[in-house]
Amino acid sequence: MTNAPAGDPMPPLCESSPVVMTRPRFDQWLRSYERAWRAAGTDSLAGLFAPTARYRMSPYDEWVSGLKDIGALWETERDGPDEGFRMTSEVVAVEGDTGVARVRVEYDLGETREFLDLWIVRFDRSGLCVEFEEWPFWPERPAHSGR
Repeated sequence: MTNAPAGDPMPPLCESSPVVMTRPRFDQWLRSYERAWRAAGTDSLAGLFAPTARYRMSPYDEWVSGLKDIGALWETERDGPDEGFRMTSEVVAVEGDTGVARVRVEYDLGETREFLDLWIVRFDRSGLCVEFEEWPFWPERPAHSGR
């Protein structure tokens, strides 16, 4: 399989094959996610998420389900296409239908605000996300209780 250029959709997996995500496909999906976050509107979500996908911004949050509700969540959470931020990502692991990435986002809000996340993302055969779970961390929120 050859890698599609960064702006092209991922080629679908063979319908008879088990769901297998690869590091290059997952890395491409991460780049597409960032482009979609930066784009006006939420039409590009259909190229990233399955129609019945589930999405949550923290492991203890309720799931948001379906493209319409994921789109509404995105519109609530972001400042729009001119939102100033830098995002870098590193694929940590890929196994079967699941990818895990370490993501760093630095927002320009007059002062830089940094988030370090782990994303756990499950995919269907076509390379669309069926489940997205974010584990966010930031300096004011320590990873331990301090006990």
